[in-house]
Amino acid sequence: MAQGWSLNAKWLASVALVLLFIIGACGGEDATATGQTQATTAPVAAATAVPVPAATSKPVPVASAKMGGELRIGMTSNDIPYVDTAADQGFEGWRFVGFQLNNGLSIWDWNGEEIPLPVPGLAESWEVDDTGMVWTFHIREGAKFHDGTPVDAEAVVLGSYRNFNEDHPFYNSKVAGLTTWIWGDTCCKADGSSYKAVDDMTVELTTIERTGYVPFASVFTNIGSPTAMEKYGTDEFTNNFAGAGPFKIVSKTPRVSLVMERFEDYWGNKPNVDRVILRPLAEPTTRLAALRAGEVDWIEVPPPDAIPTLRDEGFQVLTKIYTHVWPYQFNLRKAPWDNKLVRQALNWAIDREAICRDLLNGTCIPSTGFAYPENASFGNPKEIYTYNPEKARDLLKQSGVELPIKMKTLISTSGSGQMLPLQMNEFVQRNLADIGVEMELVPIDWNTLLSRGIFKNPGYTFTDDNADLDAYNISWAYVEPGIWAKFFGTDQALNIGGYSNPEVDKYLAAAQNSLDYDEIDRQLGKVNELVIEDPPYLYIAHDLNPRVLHPRVKDYVQDISWFTNLQDLWIDR
Repeated sequence: MAQGWSLNAKWLASVALVLLFIIGACGGEDATATGQTQATTAPVAAATAVPVPAATSKPVPVASAKMGGELRIGMTSNDIPYVDTAADQGFEGWRFVGFQLNNGLSIWDWNGEEIPLPVPGLAESWEVDDTGMVWTFHIREGAKFHDGTPVDAEAVVLGSYRNFNEDHPFYNSKVAGLTTWIWGDTCCKADGSSYKAVDDMTVELTTIERTGYVPFASVFTNIGSPTAMEKYGTDEFTNNFAGAGPFKIVSKTPRVSLVMERFEDYWGNKPNVDRVILRPLAEPTTRLAALRAGEVDWIEVPPPDAIPTLRDEGFQVLTKIYTHVWPYQFNLRKAPWDNKLVRQALNWAIDREAICRDLLNGTCIPSTGFAYPENASFGNPKEIYTYNPEKARDLLKQSGVELPIKMKTLISTSGSGQMLPLQMNEFVQRNLADIGVEMELVPIDWNTLLSRGIFKNPGYTFTDDNADLDAYNISWAYVEPGIWAKFFGTDQALNIGGYSNPEVDKYLAAAQNSLDYDEIDRQLGKVNELVIEDPPYLYIAHDLNPRVLHPRVKDYVQDISWFTNLQDLWIDR
């Protein structure tokens, strides 16, 4: 079934007539299979003058009888993620730290068979008025921070507002940068008026624009303990962190390890394991050796050529499709990348099938657009890029550019969703050389790449130290519907290549404003059609999220998500 923006029945029952964009799924599969499960996102339902709860709390399961032990994970990053209400090191940092130490008003609904949706977290329910701008959150009774202090409306207002107001006593520019991008221009006012405590356990949020993205953005807007912030101050809060998630911090040693333990007073489903130990192991062979030596129980992105033997040795090799794309973003502000024919030519020059089949051993699928082909938001493009170097050469000839073309490209050495970036870039480099494009690779650390490409440059463009770049290679996620506008909308935060297409802007606006279920699919499909025909990217692959677990890790279910649930698995000791 094609992925779309239609509601699934279970979710519809709990959010009827509430203004929401949500992501669901048409189906699922066994976590050990290379999945083609498609994401779905629900449209905005008709607004109602009588607000109803957007969702209700799930029953809290009883504690597992299989509690205890520690889970050791080998990450792809060079360093441990930043500890606060937001995490760095890309979405791998959010996966293993941000969403483990923290809760927002909403959290992900882990289920294994459908893309996780935003469901009640520190808010046990919420409602929205008929304008689609005033959201009322009812704070959960009994929720606590790791320092034992209660979560109440005052804590939520203070914790939320530190992300938007530079004059806030606990403002942290790093945390703000890692959080506010998800909101875009919809929230919040810098004068402090957007969030307010209605009473001790009720918070009202008034957004700047009508938006159904609030439950998604609230997942990323985590709440830390005001008592701990006051006690330790902004700079030391990270070293004495108290969030409200299922795990709490024990220790961290830069570039060595980060240790978390089960939070016994967590309001929800308490983790089975006593501890989680994260180790940054950027080299794939190093991660593999650590797994085989019994030093870790879980590794992200195994070396693809080791996968068959890992299966033979009894390890759990898991893959599943998720909302991921690995492209190059062209610098459209300089020639020849302002020439559409040149950008099209490069897209015809890449042997994506060989990359996924031979280099990555089936752990990716070819990318010919922002969304993967079976996603309903893929649309109906006129042409699909295949490996056709003759067509690429012909387009370059038509473009009138002089060969060889020089292409200086910033890449990472590892990182969240990057798969095998050095080998993949060298493969692409050879393909491009065949058509007269000489690509110079400039490798840097993953976190530095993120810093240069997103948070450092004014206007999020190729300026300052990026001025001489022709392209920027990075993996992107589309974990919520509003993110399409951030990548392709004119002057938007993640549109770092400077793409501007009035037709795309029109369809993005239509998708955001539509209340019709099928219409959102259609409008975003039009966006994808346009960014294939007029490509701001050189599309390469969609990752299948490969990871390998030791047999002693039991009952782990791989979600159709960048993120993951560490609460239900257990260790067979």
